[in-house]
Amino acid sequence: MDPPWQRRVAVRVTKDAERRIRAGHPWVFDGSIRSTKPGGPGDLAVIFDHDRRFLGIGLYDPRSAIAVRILHVGDPLPVDDAWLHDAIDRSRQRRAPLFEREDTTAYRLVHGENDGLGGLVVDQYEDDIVVKLYTSAWLPWLPYLTAAIASQTECDNMILRLGRQVVVDETARSSGPRQGDGTVIHGPGHDGPVTFRENGLRFQTDLFKGHKTGHFLDQRDNRQLIRALSADRRVLDVFACTGGFSVHAAAGGASSVTSVDSSRPALALARANMALNRQRIGEVEHRLEAGDAFTVLDDLQGQRFDLIVLDPPAFAHRQRQVPGALRAYQRLTALAAPLLESGGLLFQASCSSRISESDLIDAISRGLGRRGWTERQRLGQPIDHPIGFEHGAYLKALLVELD
Repeated sequence: MDPPWQRRVAVRVTKDAERRIRAGHPWVFDGSIRSTKPGGPGDLAVIFDHDRRFLGIGLYDPRSAIAVRILHVGDPLPVDDAWLHDAIDRSRQRRAPLFEREDTTAYRLVHGENDGLGGLVVDQYEDDIVVKLYTSAWLPWLPYLTAAIASQTECDNMILRLGRQVVVDETARSSGPRQGDGTVIHGPGHDGPVTFRENGLRFQTDLFKGHKTGHFLDQRDNRQLIRALSADRRVLDVFACTGGFSVHAAAGGASSVTSVDSSRPALALARANMALNRQRIGEVEHRLEAGDAFTVLDDLQGQRFDLIVLDPPAFAHRQRQVPGALRAYQRLTALAAPLLESGGLLFQASCSSRISESDLIDAISRGLGRRGWTERQRLGQPIDHPIGFEHGAYLKALLVELD
């Protein structure tokens, strides 16, 4: 079979899409395509402007609402195997300071559109790498992508994870390398969780079935902040998942930690991660509460904490979901505020790209009502989650102190 870069389709787009592409937007939606010829996922879409001049090139996915993910804009250049190696290398160089840290061995190597590789995430967990695809367009490129990553990293195993929108053709299932979710695409593979270090603490996670790629690497710096603030505090970690914030709070000297999540398997891993660091953090009271976060917060009314972490999943995947998401953030704040002592700290985050920082702050303010508060810090994404376009700035967080 010919390599995917030899299959091309010419695409003409609307003038509005032209302006967006020139401004650096990495997506062309299907409704913005004026004309094209038939093509398949992974073909290179060569985009021309209204004067039939070369505008850019991207990965084509005719099954997706995002029909083209832009790889290059400007003068024509070959997008092929060598280009892919260079793109991976550029992404790695942006993270060079992280590679020098001995206390952290898990980081994001490729952050999708923000690194010019739309729909592709690559995370490294010590000697294992997870490649997560959010478009079927990368599937034909997978052998070349795997080789490019393996040649530039010290990697024992590489695991493929697929977003819900990725469709593996039956022909791909029956011929060539396996491409199912959780497939080992490089190395011998292994069973069970992997162990890695974050800020000097040890964590285990499941790279094959865990949420996203196994661990929320984007909150690394914010977890370290919570660690620095937790001494002698009663900490409540809501949406705790596998215990990232909980373990950091315990390592910071918290007097007690309560981890809340709807997933019992995630909480079991949170307990295991706390035990994994027992020699470092000593004995700390650690309670696990399984259930819906809103219900658990309501049930906890009457109890008191000194620091509360609210780190929910994305509430707004689409623009029409934004009003409901803002109401959810406000309700979370309103439920958490009565649980905090005077002088208590509230850390509240949003990972919804469509929620602006100002909208999040406004929702928190409305949730606090008449309770006085002081803004302590605004927080965002770490170095391995660079921001390359508007929606790339998805993570926002606010730390406030309550009167």
